[in-house]
Amino acid sequence: MAEIISDYFSPGWRERAVECPCGWSGASRGMRMELQETVTDYACAQCDATLLIVAHPDLDLVRRAAAAGNEEARMQLEIVEEAHRHFGPSESAPD
Repeated sequence: MAEIISDYFSPGWRERAVECPCGWSGASRGMRMELQETVTDYACAQCDATLLIVAHPDLDLVRRAAAAGNEEARMQLEIVEEAHRHFGPSESAPD
């Protein structure tokens, strides 16, 4: 069964080795990645079983993580704020 990561900014999920029932083991960088609308699926490099499902962060989570000192969130927030200044807020991106 796939592990669900609901907080994209939780530490360590990218580097942590995940074991597949087929015997393969590795971190998310070694897995096949499939981007969905609200999540990204990470599948075993050997048998293609889904091992991780990572929820995409919403703007509120990005803001909270940035305020808590997460550097990746801070950089994402800068990009979103810059886009808002140039193009206005997106209808699909809640404030």
